[in-house]
Amino acid sequence: MRLSLRHRTAPAGPGITGTARVDTRTKSLTKRLRPGDVAVIDHLDIDRVSAEALVACRPAAVLNAARSTSGRYPNLGPDILVEAGIPLIDDLGPDVLTLAEGQQVRVLDNQVLDGERLVAEGTRQDATSVAAAMAEARTGLAVQLEAFAANTMDYLRRERDLLLDGVGVPDIRTQIDGRHVLIVVRGYHYKEDLVILRSYIKEYRPVLVGVDGGADAIIEAGWKPDLIVGDMDSVSDRALQSGAEIVVHAYRDGRAPGVERMEQLGVEHVVFPATGTSEDVAMLLADDKGAELIVAVGTHATLVEFLDKGRAGMASTFLTRLRVGGKLVDAKGVSRLYRQRISSWQLVWLAFAGVAALVAALASTVAGQATLGLVAAWWDSVWAQILGLFGGPA
Repeated sequence: MRLSLRHRTAPAGPGITGTARVDTRTKSLTKRLRPGDVAVIDHLDIDRVSAEALVACRPAAVLNAARSTSGRYPNLGPDILVEAGIPLIDDLGPDVLTLAEGQQVRVLDNQVLDGERLVAEGTRQDATSVAAAMAEARTGLAVQLEAFAANTMDYLRRERDLLLDGVGVPDIRTQIDGRHVLIVVRGYHYKEDLVILRSYIKEYRPVLVGVDGGADAIIEAGWKPDLIVGDMDSVSDRALQSGAEIVVHAYRDGRAPGVERMEQLGVEHVVFPATGTSEDVAMLLADDKGAELIVAVGTHATLVEFLDKGRAGMASTFLTRLRVGGKLVDAKGVSRLYRQRISSWQLVWLAFAGVAALVAALASTVAGQATLGLVAAWWDSVWAQILGLFGGPA
């Protein structure tokens, strides 16, 4: 049992100072975290996406009330934070969450101080400690695989009708039948993938589907989403009011927290009750509505990525990918296989440019000028004969 450290006196020292930003949900915290702030979180097994979001905010330090790596599986987040040079103080306990939003705090080695008062003390992570934790966590993968398989079978029993027959998929206005669908999740390498796919999007004009914050990623890349799917907890008002059709992901019992926000914004929406993640819902919707090809950006593709989400619901993503089957292609696969097609007009303009360059080269020399003169005289003769055949003036 952790003893309270609030009344112990901390040693003096400069340490790292910054403004505390406190939130038990890392995803919510990163929305208001600014460079130089101190992030105070309660995140067991920090995953890769959360770590990358924290790194993008450039905090002075990350203070975690929970263990950044519990040992259940080799999660990727701590290594990303340490490699970025951001101090990570781990396993600080609930005392660190008593820090007030906006107050100045000081981090000295593995201690968190309010002035000279010690608030909490934990473990400061470095490359060596993170590597050791990863090695230990890998020994527990077998247990996690068994739990993952059990969760997968449980999901299959509960959502059999949806997966096999599409029961419960709502009607939407957006025309998907026979078209490509690009599903964007704010996950792994989504920004780089959207840049790679720019030519593909321009040519094929796929239906653009943003999963929660993925809609903002589409807008930031210079496009407009056609569909936004999710529980609406991480998408901006700007995206929701962009004119895209909204599909609110609800729980199986009918509860849909995102509906209240839609009603406050006055945005029309449909509800899709389903177990699993919002990216699953987006894929099942696209497949049911007749998508020819589904291209995934930022979604989860490997077993480590599934486990890195740290929740049983990722078993649904595994089954959803099996359900969608050959229609689903990862963004990187598209970038490797796709070659931009050359249109007829592009070939015409290329030929025209070549002829123009040849004429300009000939006109710059004496011999070329003589050749052009002969060609012009020949053309005048041919043109005169054509006019004579049709009764025109010779």
